[in-house]
Amino acid sequence: MAQHFSLADCDVVGFDLDHTLCRYNLPESAPLIYDSFAQFLVKEKGYDKELLTVTPEDWDFCCKGLALDLEDGNFIKLADNGTVLRASHGTKMMTPELVAEKYGKKEWKYFMSDTEMAFRSGKYYFYDSYFDLPGALLCARVVDSLTKNNGQKTFDFWKDIVAGIQHNYKMSAFKENCGIYFPEIKRDPGRYLHSCPESVKKWLQQLKNAGKILVLITSSHSDYCRLLCKHILGNDFTDIFDIVITNALKPGFFSHLPSQRPFRTLENDEEQEALPSLDKPGWYSQGNAVHLYELLKKMTGKPEPKVVYFGDSMHSDIFPARHYSNWETVLILEELRGDGDWKPEQSEPLEKKGKYEGQKSKPLNSLSKKWGSFFIDYVSGLDHTEDTLVSTWSCKRISTYSTIAIPSIEAIAELPLDYKFTRFSSNNSKTAGYYPQPPLVLSNDETMTTK
Repeated sequence: MAQHFSLADCDVVGFDLDHTLCRYNLPESAPLIYDSFAQFLVKEKGYDKELLTVTPEDWDFCCKGLALDLEDGNFIKLADNGTVLRASHGTKMMTPELVAEKYGKKEWKYFMSDTEMAFRSGKYYFYDSYFDLPGALLCARVVDSLTKNNGQKTFDFWKDIVAGIQHNYKMSAFKENCGIYFPEIKRDPGRYLHSCPESVKKWLQQLKNAGKILVLITSSHSDYCRLLCKHILGNDFTDIFDIVITNALKPGFFSHLPSQRPFRTLENDEEQEALPSLDKPGWYSQGNAVHLYELLKKMTGKPEPKVVYFGDSMHSDIFPARHYSNWETVLILEELRGDGDWKPEQSEPLEKKGKYEGQKSKPLNSLSKKWGSFFIDYVSGLDHTEDTLVSTWSCKRISTYSTIAIPSIEAIAELPLDYKFTRFSSNNSKTAGYYPQPPLVLSNDETMTTK
C-alpha cells in the first residue's frame, strides 16, 4: 500500500452528515439529547425524577469508547488487547483493585479480537458517537437510581431506552413534531448547529470542479437531512451533491446484500417502491453499497473507481466502509480538537438563553477526568509493580481502519487537493495518520507500550 493518500487520486468523495459535514454545538446539543430521553423515562415509564436534573460536573462521565454491560450495569474502557482498563457501576468508578478483582487480566467476556465484534448486541452497547454519549450518562444514572432505590443487581432498563429512541427519532417524528429533540432543533437550529465555514463550502466546490462525484450518505431521514443541509450549506445544497442517500441505516448499508436493503425513491419525504438497481444520480432512501458502486462505475466510466468516505463513527462509517467496501476512510475525530474550542467566558446573550442553558457544560470532546484519555491509559501496577501505558481498543481501531484521522473537515479545506497525507499503516508509526498532528498523549512514541 502506498505510504501517502491524496484526494486528487479519488474519483468519488462521500460524506456522512451528522458530526461530519454538520458539526453540532456539543454543550447545547448534549443536554437536549439527554433531556429528550430522560423526560420520556420519567413521564412515560415512571423512572425517578432525579434523572431530570443534571449538573455541569455530571457531563465528565461522558467518554467515547465505553461499553455498557446491559445486565450488570457496569461501564468499561477496553485496552487494545481486550482487557479492562477502567470500570464503573453506574457513575460510581471502581478502584483499580476492584477492577483487577472483577476483570483480572483476561479479555472482557464479550471481547472478540476479530473484525466481527458487534457494537450492539443484547448483552452490551458501545458508545461511539456524540449522539450516543448523553445516553451513556443517562443509563449510568438509571443504574445509580435502581441500585440506590431498589438494591438491584441485574438490570433490564434497556427496553425502555429503546422505546425512548423510537419515540424521539422514529421516521415520522420530524414531520409529526413529536418528542423533544426535533421540535427544539427546528425551533432554533442556530443554537445547536455550526454552519459550514466558507472554506469548507469552497472546498466542496473545488472537489466538484475537479470532476469528483460527491455523495452524501446519512442515516438521518430526508426531512431532517434537508433542514441540516439548508442550515449549514444554504438553500442550494442540492447542487453540491450528485447523489444523496438518507435513512441509509448504516452500518447495514455496507454490510447487507442488495436484496436485503434495496434503494427506494422518495416522494414528499415518504419512501416509495424498492428499486432493482440504481440507474441514475438523485436523492434516495435506504440502499446498499453494492448498487451504489455499480452506479459509480457507470458515472466515472471506470471499472474500479476509487472512493473515499468521511465519517465520525467507527461503527457506522469507518469500519464498514473499509471492511466491506474497501473504500478509503477519513475519520472525523473531534477529540483531536481537545478543549481548544471551549471558551465558557463567551456565553450567549441573556435573551438567547433557553430551556437547556442550565445543563450546559464542557463539550463532550474534551478530556474526561473519570475515564482519562480516549487514546491511551495506564494499566495499574498493583503489588508495587510499575504502571504500564497501553493503547485503548478505540485507538487501535482508528489506526487499523482509518486512512487518516482529522479533527474536522475545516482542518483540511484550504489544502490543495493533491496534498499528500501520510496514511495509517503497519509501515508507519502509530501516529502517522493523524492530521494536522497526533494527540499530545500519543506524540511521544517512545512512551507507548502495547501488548
